[in-house]
Amino acid sequence: MNNALVKIEKVGQTFDTKQGKFIALRDIDLAIGTGEVISLIGHSGCGKSTLLNLIAGLTLPTIGVLLCDGREIAGPGPDRAVVFQNHSLLPWMTCFENVMLGVEQVFGRKEKRAKLEARVGAALAMVHMDHAMHKYPHEVSGGMKQRVGIARAFAMEPKILLMDEPFGALDALTRAALQDELLGVMEKTGATTVIVTHDVDEAVLLSDRIVMMTNGPSATIGEILEVKLARPRDRLTLAHDPAFAGYRAAVVEFLYRKQLKKAA
Repeated sequence: MNNALVKIEKVGQTFDTKQGKFIALRDIDLAIGTGEVISLIGHSGCGKSTLLNLIAGLTLPTIGVLLCDGREIAGPGPDRAVVFQNHSLLPWMTCFENVMLGVEQVFGRKEKRAKLEARVGAALAMVHMDHAMHKYPHEVSGGMKQRVGIARAFAMEPKILLMDEPFGALDALTRAALQDELLGVMEKTGATTVIVTHDVDEAVLLSDRIVMMTNGPSATIGEILEVKLARPRDRLTLAHDPAFAGYRAAVVEFLYRKQLKKAA
């Protein structure tokens, strides 16, 4: 892939445990293009979050190399923003202040206060949270907290957005609403995004490619499914689209027939 923003080459991850060496990942090769949306999906223990943490630089690989924009990933950096399942908002700060925290870290030394505040306001408006910017986390719902977490990530203008099951703790209706919100934000920004998910419909709805992981230990990439659904995408329209159903069936086939049969 000539326009690859992230390159993962021959990566493996081994952890030391009381029972000895645990091989979490092996032989991971993946290129992620600029503006591409990738989902990582697989059963629990297949190393999805481990791979995301490697791209984030939160952990380093035992073997192999990861590159972001041509540079080796040797630790966390502002070019890679992470949104976790837990919103990670500081409870003593307002929604505005929580977003400002990330903005100041990235732009604080080179921009004046007015510009920083404008960045925060624009990010909160993008996820429709500008009306609650001065509320504290305990004053807003779980879905609204996640909106603020997403706003904080986008406000930092990262080269790649990394999301670890960002909607996994939410109820079905709130999760669907935020998926639709994220679709809109990604359309506006053209953000390169990697999403860890257990939700097959979410993976098909959001992704350009779905990376399906084999079961752990020694998990690796089993199959990669290219999702050729036109953008912008509409949930209700896709619900009646045979192509959407076909992509969904292909992922389910991999997860529940090929992988569970091997594990049985």
